[in-house]
Amino acid sequence: MNKNILTINNLSKVYYTKEKEILAIEDISLDIKENTITAIVGPSGCGKSTLLNIIGNLDTKTKGEIKFRENKNKIGYMFQNDCLFPWLTILDNCLIGLKIQKQLTKENIEYVKKLLTNYGLKDFINSYPSNLSGGMKQRVALIRTLATKPDILLLDEPFSALDYQSRLSVADDVYKIIKKEKKTTIVITHDVAEAIY
Repeated sequence: MNKNILTINNLSKVYYTKEKEILAIEDISLDIKENTITAIVGPSGCGKSTLLNIIGNLDTKTKGEIKFRENKNKIGYMFQNDCLFPWLTILDNCLIGLKIQKQLTKENIEYVKKLLTNYGLKDFINSYPSNLSGGMKQRVALIRTLATKPDILLLDEPFSALDYQSRLSVADDVYKIIKKEKKTTIVITHDVAEAIY
């Protein structure tokens, strides 16, 4: 049986403006099991991205508790847009996180090249994002997120910029990559069908 990699207890977030308090999320509790994909579904503005930002340490909680199984779990965050740098090649885009973390070793570069090869992007390693379809860009964005070998992947509406047919195809690609790489994943979406798929 899979163990919990992340436990959230009674998490709340309030934003303060000069005029009022805005309750973004209230009293959320959940357990995230290792090597599972958890989908959080809800309409726009219900606090899904806020929850992901708090888990990813991009925002602070107002109250509650977040416990990781280990103190130094690495988090990988894939945003709604692919956020690829147009002036960098596909390989250089995928290596950017490793450069920032000063982990650009020969071994890590080979790992990224292997991911690009395994997931159908070998012929585009030296291309630029403008040469790729929307679905291919999302695969590159996922590989860039995987490059730092995170323990938990956070996917924030990763297919929302794509048309419906592309969305299903890319969702299938992403699912296969996540399962093959054995990554614990939390994905948020407003689309129930997408979450089920």
